[in-house]
Amino acid sequence: MTTTYYRDRWITCTADALRIRGYYFPWGTKTIPYSAIRSVRRVEMGALTGRGRIWGTADPRYWAGLDPRRMSKTTALVLDLGRRVRPFLTPDDPDAVAAVLRERTAAGPTAGDDGRA
Repeated sequence: MTTTYYRDRWITCTADALRIRGYYFPWGTKTIPYSAIRSVRRVEMGALTGRGRIWGTADPRYWAGLDPRRMSKTTALVLDLGRRVRPFLTPDDPDAVAAVLRERTAAGPTAGDDGRA
């Protein structure tokens, strides 16, 4: 049985990896081992910076997995995996996910926010 540290409709943090449901078209799950996460950036979303997008991207540097409730959220986490495209997460409880990432990775969330998402 796998230990689960955090779970909501779209994001699960297990003992070994972060899983994002609805990341790939049409419903594929992206599994990210904690060892692959270089850094995590917390961003505040606005109307033009990710909040109005349910899935996908308007900026090719980021990819937002499916989250129909994103419009009601204000905070997102952006993962740097050392690749061109960075996953853009909107967990129901960003503080809980940030705490798991701080504990499970060497990177942990950064306090800096450049306002872009």
